[in-house]
Amino acid sequence: QVQLVESGGGLVQPGGSLRLSCAASGGIFSIAWYRQAPGKQRELIATITLRGTTDYADSVRGRFTISRDNAKNTVYLQMNSLKPEDTAVYYCNRGSVAGSGRFNTFGSWGQGTQVTVSS
Repeated sequence: QVQLVESGGGLVQPGGSLRLSCAASGGIFSIAWYRQAPGKQRELIATITLRGTTDYADSVRGRFTISRDNAKNTVYLQMNSLKPEDTAVYYCNRGSVAGSGRFNTFGSWGQGTQVTVSS
């Protein structure tokens, strides 16, 4: 059974950094990070394929970096220069890239990890 578990969220001041982890069991997959802020739709922010090809939403490009360690079956999201508007619950999911800025998810959604950017 495939399971993805997000971790690493927390409270950080504007300009700070956090690293999120998405630990996968049951296989190695292309992974996407999403986020959902209160009252807003879930937003695709970063993807990484099995080969390590990455893509980012304009809102995070240049500040966030997605990477993977296949030996650990873990995908990371390094978030730098955080802004209050980055506050959201962050989720990862497996699937396939369906073009620039598009990702087809295959799995169910987990609990996510809360990121709060506030002074």
